[in-house]
Formats: sequence, structure tokens, C-alpha cells
Amino acid sequence: MIEIKKFVGFVATTLLIALHPASAQDDVLVIDNDVQFEGDFTFDDDLFGAAFDEDSSANTSSWLDDFTIKISQQFSGQVNNHGVNIAPGFSLPREADLETNRLGANIRYQNAFAPGWLLQASGQIRSYWKDDYEYEAGGDKIDTEYRVNELFLQRSLGQHSLKFGRQTVVWGETVGNSVLDVINTTEFRDFNIIDIEDARLNQTMLVWDYFGENSNFSSFVNLYPEFNPAAVRGSPFFFEPQFNLTDYDRDSSMLFEAGTQWRRSFEGSDISFMAAYLYENQLRYEDPASRIGDAVAETNDFFLLGFSANRAIGKLLLNFDLAYSHDVLADSFSFPGTASLANPVDLKKDQIGTSMGFEYAISNEQSVSLGIQAQMLLDEDEGLLPGQSLINDGVFGSWLVRYSNTLMNSDLVISSTLQGDLAANSLLALLGADYTINDNWAVGGQIISITSNDESSLLFFAEDVRLSATITYSF
Repeated sequence: MIEIKKFVGFVATTLLIALHPASAQDDVLVIDNDVQFEGDFTFDDDLFGAAFDEDSSANTSSWLDDFTIKISQQFSGQVNNHGVNIAPGFSLPREADLETNRLGANIRYQNAFAPGWLLQASGQIRSYWKDDYEYEAGGDKIDTEYRVNELFLQRSLGQHSLKFGRQTVVWGETVGNSVLDVINTTEFRDFNIIDIEDARLNQTMLVWDYFGENSNFSSFVNLYPEFNPAAVRGSPFFFEPQFNLTDYDRDSSMLFEAGTQWRRSFEGSDISFMAAYLYENQLRYEDPASRIGDAVAETNDFFLLGFSANRAIGKLLLNFDLAYSHDVLADSFSFPGTASLANPVDLKKDQIGTSMGFEYAISNEQSVSLGIQAQMLLDEDEGLLPGQSLINDGVFGSWLVRYSNTLMNSDLVISSTLQGDLAANSLLALLGADYTINDNWAVGGQIISITSNDESSLLFFAEDVRLSATITYSF
């Protein structure tokens, strides 16, 4: 009871700070995403800008002008030989190894083909070469992967907008670490993807937006909810299980998700209220001991109520998110296939969570941001059998700090990220650099260092040092 009172008091204090009026307001800072998802594109969300002007001159240009293509070659791997102590007297060797060697082509198409109409699409093709884990998983042969990222049609009419197709819906204000950003699925297949902005996957949805003078409504319906894809065999996140992980069998059952958000703008501030019926993005796997060696994937639906706010004070943007989730699984797993899967606690509980932070423009070239996420299960001990315990108990969560500096007339971008959990069981540090050679060519590199103890889900990556390099040609 004392923990809940402290948590509520902490949330209330932060909320008062976020909504307190300021005497001055500058332009709101938007932090660029410097961590790239193997060359994926980040699209503009200004759907009511020049794309919907009544000017029909765009229709006279060549349709080829609406394409943007990026071709990139990437290498990455773990570079230091060491051992990980995963149990008393047992050390797991970690050898330096090339993990990714792949060529990718990313295609973007965006065409405002008529007044009030927009067609947007993107996709990617990847070829996996020798020494890539996808190459080895495919039987030591070149493998090719195709994926549609975005594909939607938008109709704008007056104050209304309808969008149908594959797209993302993002809730919450906290950059990269919001408790409300749970609508779209995510993929963390490689360590090159550590930013939620880049790991987010699209789903097929119908989205309606209404834009008023100072407020707007946004609602979505998803008639085919998808789930976080399991790690690919051979990837750093894949652990060889002693049982089979099966895909989710829909059995012709009708699944859907729906939600709505109301947003109100004030001078220097925004507030939002939202509600949704969702399925947890992470599938739950039943105890394989009762399924003759198969861990059968199961879904879990829940209700979400949320509130978010931001406040601009000069070059500082404060943000705050609050989420209440009804009937979430108390024993969800970040890495399906680990030993903890063998004895799951089959309980549903209510959960409250908050995320907060800031974005600060040090100068026109430099920026820094902070995001903190904290969650706790309500009545966490209720229903537990003797000897049972939860994976997440008490207050749990994570934090993220990001710094970015643009140099050489914006040709060079240096970024650094620190990410850890609130229990101080792990720390991930990233240093990245991206250099634009000319209008067509660019290069980039990353170095990632991981520290963790035996209480962290990153135990198997403790003391890893990872390097990656990418060369990109765009036209």
C-alpha cells in the first residue's frame, strides 16, 4: 500500500509540473532518430500539408519522381572474445563473430495524385550473404526477404481525414519510451535496432481523424491484429529452446482492436485522453510440458485508458504519459524460449504505468532527450501459489538518454545513447556516426557496449562489444 501511495504521489507531482503555465514559448523541439533500422525510411506525418493543397501541378510531374530508392550494404557483429557466467561454475563462451552481411533495397512511393488524395507506400528487399545468420539459417545459401512497410490511401475532406492500409498509430509523448506506445508491434531482430521508433512495424488499419480549431479526435480499427515476430534462428536474440515454438493459430476466430484519442491544444501545451481495446503484442506460450513438446502461442486481450501531456518552456519540452491497463498477463516474456517459460504464472492483473522526460535544444546543432518509464502491477501477490513469483514485481521499467550533434553543415551527425533498467541490472551504451558524402552516397557506423548482471534479461549479452557499418546509395 505504501508503494502505491508513493507511486501515485510521484505521478501527481510530475503532472502538475507538466501542466504549469510558462511565460514564454519557443518552437517545439523534434529529436531526429539517429539509429537506423537497416535503412528503413521514416515518413512525414504532416498529412495536411502541401500534399493536400488544391494545386494540381503535382499531377503533371512524372510518376517516377514520386519514388525514392535507397540501396545499402551492412556489416555487423560481436567483436570481443569473452565468457558469460550464466550459472555458478558454468560459463558460456562468446566468440567474436560476424552476424549480419546483407544488401538491402528500400523503396518509397508518395503521390498526392488528386486534390485531397494521397497514396503512400514503402517496401524493402534484403539479400543475405555468406556469414549472415539468415544465410546460415537457410542452409548456407543466399536468402532473400521481401516486406511491405507502409501501404495506405488517404482521403482528406475539410476537417476530416480517412486513412486505410498498412500504417502506424503512435500514442504518447515520451520519445522512444512511452507506456502508451503499445498499438503497433515491434521487431528487435538485431542489435542495430535499439530505438522503438525504428523497430515499430505497420499493421492494416482504418484511421479517422477530425481536426477542430483547438482540438482533434483520432480513432482506429484494426481487423487483423498482428504480434511481435519471434526471433529468427541464428539471430542474437534467438535462444535454442528444448521445445517447439508454434505460430499463433487464429482458428478462423475474429480478432480486432479499436481505440480513440481526444487531443486539446493550449498555448505551449497539449493534453490527450485515450481509450482502447487491444491484444498484447507479445504472444504468451503455454507450458510445453502439457502440450507434448510444443509451446502453443496464446493471445491476451485487455483494456487501456491513457492520458498524456506536454509543455514547452523555451527550448525545453516536458512530456508525461499515464496508462492504466486492465487484465494484462502478469508473466509476460521479452525473450520467448528461455527457461522461465517452463513454469509460467497464469494470472491476469491490472497495471499502472507512467513515462516522462524532456527534449532540450542545446543549440541549433545539439539536442539531448531523456525518457523514464515506470510500471507496477496492482495487487501483485494476489493469486500466487506457494513458491510462485512474478518476473516483474514492485516498480519496474527503463530509462533512456540520447544526445545528438550535427556538424559540417549537417553532413555529419554524431549521436550517443544510454539505455538501462530501473533496477540497474543492465546498461547499453551506443555511439553512432552518420556522414553524407554527397546527394547520393552516405556512410554510417555504430559501436554498442553491453553490461549486465544475472538478474537482467540481457545476461547472455554481458560484456558484448558490437560494431556495425553501413554504406548507402540513394536516388
